[in-house]
Amino acid sequence: MNRKERYHAFIEYFSKHQPQAETELDYKNSYQLLVAVILSAQCTDKRVNMVTPTLFKAYPTPQKLAQAEPEEVFDYIRSISYPNNKSKHLVGMAQMLINDFSGEVPDRIEDLVKLPGVGRKTANVIASVIFNQPAMAVDTHVFRVSARLGLTVGAKNPLQAEQQLIKYIPAEFVHVAHHWLILHGRYTCLARNPKCESCAITAICKSYPRLKKMQQ
Repeated sequence: MNRKERYHAFIEYFSKHQPQAETELDYKNSYQLLVAVILSAQCTDKRVNMVTPTLFKAYPTPQKLAQAEPEEVFDYIRSISYPNNKSKHLVGMAQMLINDFSGEVPDRIEDLVKLPGVGRKTANVIASVIFNQPAMAVDTHVFRVSARLGLTVGAKNPLQAEQQLIKYIPAEFVHVAHHWLILHGRYTCLARNPKCESCAITAICKSYPRLKKMQQ
């Protein structure tokens, strides 16, 4: 199976079995998703979802968050990883939204990455989920799963993986393919002990023969 065939099989399977894949972060608007994604860096979505209801109640708008002190925000996110840095990023992000973007979350990746706490991965999530752009956010799950499946070859960093995935995945599937890869990595293709025995796409997985041998 060559790479184009593998991509075709990947898209065909998930289009049929998981057509509505979406983020597991809870949010109601672009501002809330931006906050949640910033908090999710090196932290689980489950933990973020436990924190954000009270955070959003206290700071329902960028205007409210921009007026807060990082120390105040810290009290709401203390159970999140790196709360000191993230509380500063959230306040700085909100202030920049107010000062530079009229309080609105921008739709351009070039603008999103200017915001404190927002790297390329976070910017791609917002562009994809909120604005339905063909942006591929590459986190550890996407990087691992795409390499194991053989969708990416020799990618040494997230940007190289992103470029390969964008090249081969049709634009209309990019935003949902991001979630396919994340969810498959989160629940089936685990980092240490992949659940190959319950995986439905071993037939297209380039690494399956090696992983199967290791598990024997």
